Amino acid sequence: MSAEASADDRRRKRRLAVSVRESMRELSIQLALLNHQVGQRLDMRDVDLDCLDLISRHGPLGASALARLAGLHPATMTGVLDRLEKGGWIVRERSPEDRRAIVVRAAKERGAEIYQLYSGMNGSMEELLGGYSETELSVIADFLARARDAGVTATDELARD
Repeated sequence: MSAEASADDRRRKRRLAVSVRESMRELSIQLALLNHQVGQRLDMRDVDLDCLDLISRHGPLGASALARLAGLHPATMTGVLDRLEKGGWIVRERSPEDRRAIVVRAAKERGAEIYQLYSGMNGSMEELLGGYSETELSVIADFLARARDAGVTATDELARD
């Protein structure tokens, strides 16, 4: 391969990498806007919806563990949990492991409301992903997991500063 062809390959790869990063930023904005619309429909703050998602995926959780996952101050988390409980989105209960501890879990009966609001996006994603081969989906899943890990690292670094 000539030096000129190699330089062209590097330029194309750089342009593609820039395109991927720009698309990730645009996707991040679109997902934030979608989540904001869902939150408005449910009369819920963005941070409350984020915490409810964490509880749904990782719960039941103690308030301190949730605060760490969400990157929030424990006092802020108390307000979030109070609003979510008042809205019927979570339930506070005794931990089965330590009866003195309180954990929160998502209220199952409210999940259908959220699922319905995300049904358009979920349907679009099913259709989109259906167009990829198993090998391509594996590459996409790997990329997204690595991108998430990079985000966790960057967030942790900023939190330490």
